[in-house]
Order: sequence, then C-alpha cells, then structure tokens
Amino acid sequence: MRKIVVSEFMTLDGIVEAPDQWSMSYWNDSIAQFKTEEMQEADALLLGRVTYDGFAAAWPAMIDQPGGKEMNGYRKWVVSSTLETAEWSNSVIVRDLDEVAGLDGTLLVFGSPGLIQGLIEHDLVDAYRLLVYPVVLGQGKRLFGTDARTNLELVDARDVGSGVTALRYQRKADAD
Repeated sequence: MRKIVVSEFMTLDGIVEAPDQWSMSYWNDSIAQFKTEEMQEADALLLGRVTYDGFAAAWPAMIDQPGGKEMNGYRKWVVSSTLETAEWSNSVIVRDLDEVAGLDGTLLVFGSPGLIQGLIEHDLVDAYRLLVYPVVLGQGKRLFGTDARTNLELVDARDVGSGVTALRYQRKADAD
C-alpha cells in the first residue's frame, strides 16, 4: 500500500519556496525531533527534479551530519520527464504520476512544490507534515494552488519553539 506524505517548511502566507533563505534562524532541537520522526516513518523519498538536483549535490557529502545516513540510504524516486540519469545512491527516475500511483510504501516528499501541485491535482497526497514559520513573504511558490480543494483532518499540532508550529494533517475520511 502506498502513502504519500508531504513535508514542508512553510511561511504563514503559504510560501514554500527557498526555505533556506528564511527558516534556518529558527532551527532548534524540537524542530529537529519533528523532522527525525517523519524520516523514521518513511520508507522512501519522492522528489521533483529540482529538489533532487539540490539534494544530490549536497547530501552525499553530509553522510556524517544528522540525517545524512538516512538521506543517503533511502530509496529515492525522482519524478522527471527530462532527467537522463540519477546518480545519487538508490535513486530511480519515475517519468509520470501514473507511475507514482503504483509505488508502494510510505513516500516522503520534501520541497518539490511543482511535484506536489501535480500530486494534489491527481489526488495522491495522503498526509501533510508542515512546519509553519512566523514569516510572511507575500510572494513565491505556494504549497496550495487555486484549484487545490482538499479536505483534511488535523492529527497533531504543537509549538516547537522559536514561534514555529508543527502541524500534521491527514486526508479526511469522510471528505465531501
């Protein structure tokens, strides 16, 4: 059985683009614990090409950093119609969302806002793990587009310090 979990750093106004430019000053042990929990629940990563390229350039050199062994060890499904090869360890290219629908296990999606928009449009997202930061940017790539009606159930909400709230949502069982 497949379960797709979207994990995002997000501003109060829904921006998920370039979190390295606005989220790092808030990092703390509670946020690290939230991220560790989600990684422990995942069987594999599901990434868009741009996020994959960034991760593949950075994570192999961070094997001794927190999360490095896990990130390098996971199976990584890369959704791309243009990528020719995926050299990062355990990476497999998936050409379209029909292939994604046929995958098994708990797939964790980091970054990849374009991929997430497609997953939402194809009704493939089962859960969201959001770290909402006390930042308003006003512009940038948003998590949800204008046609993203989704009925969700709040599973967990917690203050993780630094003004950041960790939210866990899952697909609502009795969605309209």
